[in-house]
Amino acid sequence: MSRIHRPYNRPAKSGEPRRPDKSASRRHGKSVSVKVNNYFIRHAQVFVFSLGRLVRAPFASLLTAAVIGIALALPAGLHVLLTNANSVSGGWDGAAQISLFLKQDVSDDRAQRMVRHIEAKRDVGEASLIRREQALEEFKRTSGFGDALKALKENPLPSVIAIRPAVASNNPTATSRLLVELRKMPEVDIAQLDMQWVRRLYAIMDIARRGILVIGALLGLAVLLVIGNTIRLDIENRRDEIVITKLIGGTDAFIRRPFLYSGFWYGTFGGLIAWLLVTLSLQLVKEPIARLSGLYHSNFNLIGLDLLTTGALFGGAALLGLFGSWLAVSKHLSAIEPT
Repeated sequence: MSRIHRPYNRPAKSGEPRRPDKSASRRHGKSVSVKVNNYFIRHAQVFVFSLGRLVRAPFASLLTAAVIGIALALPAGLHVLLTNANSVSGGWDGAAQISLFLKQDVSDDRAQRMVRHIEAKRDVGEASLIRREQALEEFKRTSGFGDALKALKENPLPSVIAIRPAVASNNPTATSRLLVELRKMPEVDIAQLDMQWVRRLYAIMDIARRGILVIGALLGLAVLLVIGNTIRLDIENRRDEIVITKLIGGTDAFIRRPFLYSGFWYGTFGGLIAWLLVTLSLQLVKEPIARLSGLYHSNFNLIGLDLLTTGALFGGAALLGLFGSWLAVSKHLSAIEPT
């Protein structure tokens, strides 16, 4: 009886290279793909399932989200208030104006060349020349000594260059540095800058900025406690379910997943409520602020929550929800073991 040769199934001789098993590699790649797909499918299922649990208890879920939203709305609103205060202070005319009183022998042509030279500096936003004749006429109008000044044989007032720093350099440190630089010019007799009130303003705003950070940190801690306590109560209510899940082989990661997504949803809904509260508050004060701005002949427009601040609010709220739920689950889940 003749033998049937199976050349592809025979074992390889010593020193003979083995052919790769393509079917095994295909099976391995397929199993990895299936595992990845199953992983994302399970997360999507739990993601929707945790949202459904909150929807099935709308009143309790809304109360928790409202507490989180009110806690997050306060620092967000203070941040918007500080942003508008920065805008107002930056838009005030002459907030940090430098006045260069030139020497008497400096001609108008030379002073005009100085203006062009100063305007070319990076820290300077605008420079204008007030000639001696213009200064004298303005002084006559505003001082009330017009008739007495007519007796003067010559104009005692010098030409003045009024300088307004650039927006990026409109702070006490940069403006003081610019003043020192301009004071060294040989044509300048006196360089004057009233920065005391500007320094006080920036000091107050710095204190307000730090205060907002402290308030935000404290309220963020309060959000963590609220979400942690809510998840703890949810764990206690589902204690029997957790014990049964562990008895049939459920891992801590599997049990932890829905609670983490619940914390995420609490934080997201809290961020949404905070955004609504801040936006509605801005709409309520927008019209009175516009009327007040019109009385001062200003074109100030109230600044609301921009895209970056809105993203930070929602992202921070969701992260606080995840972190708070993770702390609660890590602490209380390990204490539940089947007996």
